[in-house]
Amino acid sequence: MKQFHLIIEGDVVGVGYRSWMVREAERLNIVGWVKNRQDKTVEAVVQGEEESVKKIIELCKKGPDVAWVERVEVTEKPIEKDLFLFEVVY
Repeated sequence: MKQFHLIIEGDVVGVGYRSWMVREAERLNIVGWVKNRQDKTVEAVVQGEEESVKKIIELCKKGPDVAWVERVEVTEKPIEKDLFLFEVVY
């Protein structure tokens, strides 16, 4: 199991990025959360099997069709045992 904290920069707010990420995370059996930030970036925590987590990080570099991702900052974090699903947080 691995956990990563992501900051996604670009044209990623108001384009369905969060709901797209929820669908992709569920498809890959990843838990964690995603949210919009005040600075118009998207922040997420992804946790799961290493291969699945690597896959979603690569997918986040493109995002949904209407998004334009400039950069994804990735930081490894300790596993959290109290994460059970992937959700949008506000």
